[in-house]
Amino acid sequence: MHFYRTLQFIAVLFLFSAFASAQQATPVPQPEMTAEKWREDLRFFTSEMERTHKNAFNAVSRGQFQAAVEELDKQIPTLEGHQIVAGLMRLTAMIGDGHTGFRWGPMAAEGVLPVGFDWFEDGIFVRRVAPSESEILGAKLVEVGGVPVDSAIERLKPMIWRDNEMGVKSAAPIYLSVPRILHAAGLSTAKNAGTFTFEKDGKRFTKTLSPAAKLADLWSKPEGWIDAMAAAGTMPLFAREPQNRFWFTIVPESKTLYVQFNEVLDKPEETVADFFARVFKEAEEKPVERLVLDMRLNGGGNNYLNIPIITGAIRSRLNVKGKFFVIIGRETFSAAQNTVNDLEKYTNAIFVGEPTGASPNHFGDARRFTLPNSKFQVQASTLWWQDMDPRDERKWKAPDVAADMVFSDYRAGRDPAMEAILKYTPTESMAEIIAATRTTGNVADFIARYRRFRTNPLHKYAETLTTVNRVGHFLLGQKRTDDALTIFKINAEDNRGSAIVYQSLGDVYDIKGEKALALENYRKAVALDQSLAEAKLAIRRLSAELGDKNN
Repeated sequence: MHFYRTLQFIAVLFLFSAFASAQQATPVPQPEMTAEKWREDLRFFTSEMERTHKNAFNAVSRGQFQAAVEELDKQIPTLEGHQIVAGLMRLTAMIGDGHTGFRWGPMAAEGVLPVGFDWFEDGIFVRRVAPSESEILGAKLVEVGGVPVDSAIERLKPMIWRDNEMGVKSAAPIYLSVPRILHAAGLSTAKNAGTFTFEKDGKRFTKTLSPAAKLADLWSKPEGWIDAMAAAGTMPLFAREPQNRFWFTIVPESKTLYVQFNEVLDKPEETVADFFARVFKEAEEKPVERLVLDMRLNGGGNNYLNIPIITGAIRSRLNVKGKFFVIIGRETFSAAQNTVNDLEKYTNAIFVGEPTGASPNHFGDARRFTLPNSKFQVQASTLWWQDMDPRDERKWKAPDVAADMVFSDYRAGRDPAMEAILKYTPTESMAEIIAATRTTGNVADFIARYRRFRTNPLHKYAETLTTVNRVGHFLLGQKRTDDALTIFKINAEDNRGSAIVYQSLGDVYDIKGEKALALENYRKAVALDQSLAEAKLAIRRLSAELGDKNN
């Protein structure tokens, strides 16, 4: 949840740490900004982004990006300053990585709405408010400026810089509290207010809110603000010391050693290495039966500080499946993602929670540049962190055990992640299912076990596309063409938006000599992914063979 971030207000290598710091670090644009000055800024932005970023056209083509630049350039004379900034935010987000972003803080210099939204599994709710707006505390958001909330999020999404969709869940609630962003997105007719429709206690009502808070209030805990969890009278472990970089406690009743790791950074009084030396010493000496490493709030830090964590975990007596758990979530990002990568590779950890906010392989080490006229700051990634296999194209690290939080959980002070850990029962993994299939060759058994895995709600985030595809290619390599086709068809049915499954179907139909079906599927693959060179070659060859003039 976004509330994780608001609880801690960390300003180091966070996905959206710029929100807080930019307000103070970047001067507010001066009113004498002319269309030509904005155009100068746009030209500088474009050239500097390409010069600074490690690979600015990884997620978007140069042509697509340039077309968007030209469109904004044409519109500048008709736009107000905050609308131009929104255009620059959209351009930045097109780059497609969570470390590359437009530091828009000055847009909120006149204040933000005194409401803290949060995205839970069952919708976006008002998690905390200033006392003056207590009537909307705990209300579910239904509409923004008369637009259904799902459609409103779609309008905000193009402005959100992120690695994956978890970044949207993290940032969108903040955007909803910034009037000028709402106005630029067509979600408000006013530049200094927001109108929302809420649902609470079975009733719907509409309320217009005006700025009465600072941007930093959306992360920090302003004095007097009311939090929906307060009435519960209980506070889960993750909410007790969120501003503490790292700390641990032993929960005697469950024999659990709980470690909250919120930043991959040393403290002035203790290094990460020394802290985890203490943790693993406790794990060896105290009567505990499980180790929980909670990284759901960890937005990053220093990649090079994680070695003692990994080596200590490897050597620990609790490095056993079912005894070592790592909690992850949408705020797990940057150096924290690198730590998760190593834990995935080298330990027997079970990952619990929701997907991470970063990709296992990702761009990072952002460098800032300042636009010459408006003085807005932009940051661009300068390095590619290849932590995992080069073929690993996952957008996130998915949990082994899904544990999403609904709003009633939060209001009651419950932690579904810890509850899932305490009642954990091992389930068969996809790796185990595939290993069995490679041994027995029994396709019917694989399909049955795969279906059980897919329908288990604990596995709702599990990535199965590539693993199932490998089973198909394994069977293809054994000349079991019909069995491979069965597997590829199942994979295509479950992953209709994936190019790889259609390319695989094209391959197997091509081998079977069913050229028309091969051509059809290769075309589906290329329509979804223009970079598939082998599929394009196959299309040309098959089109020629079939005399198909639609090539």
